[in-house]
Amino acid sequence: MWRSIVSRSSFARNFGRKLISSQTPSSQVIHKPLNSSHFSSSKHSGKFLHQNYRFFSQSSSISEFETENHDATSSEELELENNGVIEDTHDVNSSQDIGLNPNTGEIDEIIDAHISGVDFNEQELEGVSEEIVGVDDEKLENVLSLLQNDVDGSLESSLDSMYLRLNEEFVMRVLETPLIPGDHLIRFYKWVSCRNEFKANILILSELVRAVCTSPEPKRKDVYALWDVVKEIGEKESGVVDAQMLNQLILAFSKMGKGKAAFEAFGKFEEFGCVPNVDTYYFTIEALCRRSFYDWATLVCQKMLDSGMLPETKKVGEIISYFCKGHKSKEAHVVYLTAKKNDKYPPQKAVNFLISCLSKVDETVNLAQEMLVDFPGEVLKHAINPFTWVIRGLCRKNDIEGAKKLFAEMMEKGPPPGNAVFNIIVNSLSKAGDLEDAKEFLKTMESRGLKPDVYTYSVIISGYAKGGLMEEARKVLSMAKKKHSKLCPATFHSLIRGYCNLGEFDRAMKLLNEMKDSGVEPNVDEYNKLIQSLCLKAVDWKTAEKLLEEMKGKDLHLPGITRGLISAVKELEQEAIGSEDDLVKP
Repeated sequence: MWRSIVSRSSFARNFGRKLISSQTPSSQVIHKPLNSSHFSSSKHSGKFLHQNYRFFSQSSSISEFETENHDATSSEELELENNGVIEDTHDVNSSQDIGLNPNTGEIDEIIDAHISGVDFNEQELEGVSEEIVGVDDEKLENVLSLLQNDVDGSLESSLDSMYLRLNEEFVMRVLETPLIPGDHLIRFYKWVSCRNEFKANILILSELVRAVCTSPEPKRKDVYALWDVVKEIGEKESGVVDAQMLNQLILAFSKMGKGKAAFEAFGKFEEFGCVPNVDTYYFTIEALCRRSFYDWATLVCQKMLDSGMLPETKKVGEIISYFCKGHKSKEAHVVYLTAKKNDKYPPQKAVNFLISCLSKVDETVNLAQEMLVDFPGEVLKHAINPFTWVIRGLCRKNDIEGAKKLFAEMMEKGPPPGNAVFNIIVNSLSKAGDLEDAKEFLKTMESRGLKPDVYTYSVIISGYAKGGLMEEARKVLSMAKKKHSKLCPATFHSLIRGYCNLGEFDRAMKLLNEMKDSGVEPNVDEYNKLIQSLCLKAVDWKTAEKLLEEMKGKDLHLPGITRGLISAVKELEQEAIGSEDDLVKP
């Protein structure tokens, strides 16, 4: 039977007023000042409260506290209480002698004074105190000790044997205690949930989810067991599982690398009557991208954008980076545009990554170029890499004019173009056969104090050689020698090939020797091209054979087809000479 000192004192006041007012006519009340002797001499009042405090629980005014033990009341107790009423009536009548007005606050003072002097027995006080606190600390410690250690036998049986008086505070304090294994917390929760008053308690379930999911090293089996508990409750009870619980589970699955489980939890929001929030979407996208489930991640992202929710700028940048890594640059660009529209411009690192990915695909290069316009002034000064990526993409898709236009903007507004930008454009112009423009870009580079690399010169030489303009190619070679102390084999290879195509084998052989003098060792490609040309066009197997011996000395191996070609040309020539000798003989 739940009682409290507060309810008893309140009832005592009301009951005292009722008795006095009913037996003392207001016209007979004598108003006199009170003094301490009045209270010290009122022994009957103390007797009234001391002997008959059980009478209050029989009153109709507190019947809600009396119902539980009403049937257990004995006839002897009722008789004693009735006697107490008679005595109490006598004591109340004596209040007229001290001149109190029952309609004033003086009654409250007298009753409070009497209550303060009540001498309840120790057992009754202990019971009231235990009801107020609500938690037996000793039993709580026993439960915590049981849960924090390995259990011999059944955990549930051990809990049953403790005969615990459970309430919400007791259960919450257990779940809030650190260093309890997750499986023990879940088993304790299931044991507690067998009682109807705790079956669908939102606070307790929420604390269980927090305790298991936020532990320093959550075990996979514990998180999955918790997910089973939450699913079962969510499917049976409406309004118990909330978005915060599901978010914590999704985050736990994400940390464990369980993208599918996180996606399953995300799919339960509608079924459980929960509304996803911005954390829901971000945690789910993160979990899916960590396991490379990019198609599912883009579906979740689209729902997030449709709902009008966006996380903070840093997390927006992380979503963009995730999609770029998964080759979902188009979807990442949609996130970028939405963030920009909502004044949540992502971190520059993520923006640069997106531009780099968009520039690698011909159909999205223009999207990358549009993003360059959004660069603020201070960022623009140091944005040489994004501009370089876009120019390379434009040249790759043969949009040379677009690349030249962007180059002009860089010259005017910045960032100032570097070697890489010049080299990319010069190479593209050379491959496209626009060699004059390529040479103009070379001059522009030199005027800005920049130095074209060897590969750039090689590309221009190759362009001239393909067109048969060997003199122009030689001029570029001379420029390259002045700018670079050592050239690459590709620089000479284009010229040798050009001379061979024109049938100028002497010049080709001379260039091969020049190549050696420049400190550049010919590779198999140079020898192979020259030997083939000597055999097929000049039918000079002797020179070809010398080159073959030279290759052997350098431990270079000529392809079998070319070696066979030398032998075939040699045999053909010997056969031709033999035939001529036969004709000369009479």
